[in-house]
Amino acid sequence: MLCVLYKCINTGGVRNWLRNNYKGGFMLRTLTLLSAAILATHVSHTAMAQELSSNDVAQPPASANVESADESNHFQTAFLRRQVNQTMSVGRAISSIAGHYPQEIVSIVDIALDTYPDKYREIIFAAISAQPASTEEIVQLAIEKEVSSCPNIVQLAIKAEPTYVDFVVQAAAVSTPEELDEIVRVAVLTQPDAADSIVQTLSQEHPNKIVDIMTSALNAVPFVGEYVVDALLAVFPNEAETVVETAVRESAQQREQVMRILNTAQHAGVSQDKLKEYAMSAGLSEDDFNSALAN
Repeated sequence: MLCVLYKCINTGGVRNWLRNNYKGGFMLRTLTLLSAAILATHVSHTAMAQELSSNDVAQPPASANVESADESNHFQTAFLRRQVNQTMSVGRAISSIAGHYPQEIVSIVDIALDTYPDKYREIIFAAISAQPASTEEIVQLAIEKEVSSCPNIVQLAIKAEPTYVDFVVQAAAVSTPEELDEIVRVAVLTQPDAADSIVQTLSQEHPNKIVDIMTSALNAVPFVGEYVVDALLAVFPNEAETVVETAVRESAQQREQVMRILNTAQHAGVSQDKLKEYAMSAGLSEDDFNSALAN
């Protein structure tokens, strides 16, 4: 119906008839507006139809995407096997591929862990050593595939690239939060020099677990107490009481360590009254307490 009316108006027949039979311009103006409206509607419908048709043609079926992904995986698997045969080692193959195709390292590790699951240590170590920037993704992938226990993967990843220890523990804690205590323990034992950074990173991610994280770290490596306290007070100044009390309690058997913790807490602004309370609870003498604050 719209098409017929549109043709009639477009040819000018009705417009001419009105011009000849009506002196006033009201009906002419009305029909002219109607003509414009119908024309706009016609053009809009045509454009929408063309757009829908174009979209239908542009989008491939879902099965085509699946086939494409399968072909890509098949190609990468064949490529990896060829590299392993040439280098006689999956680790060397991973390193070589990472050097030439760094952007593909995660997908190559994915395929390598499926193809050579018993070589997971070699694969993870080589991949992280070659492309440290992908450490977090590689750790998450290895944990998801359950090629080994989470703590074992954490230890392996830290040894491969110690400077990326924060990324390792963060990825592990996100993937398996129920193993947080063991992640902390293994991480600080593997890289004790980074204990303060490890505790700080994980405490920021899990602020309600500060005490647990500190306890695990200090039980594993008691001599890092002062550094842990300093790192935590820098980001949690309002948790000074909890941090210092926990550190002193877990280090109570280490007299020199307790004194260092008290000194660190003093420089962080903890009141002398509170510090004395912590010192007495740890069994320090008055002389030890005064000596700790005097340094």
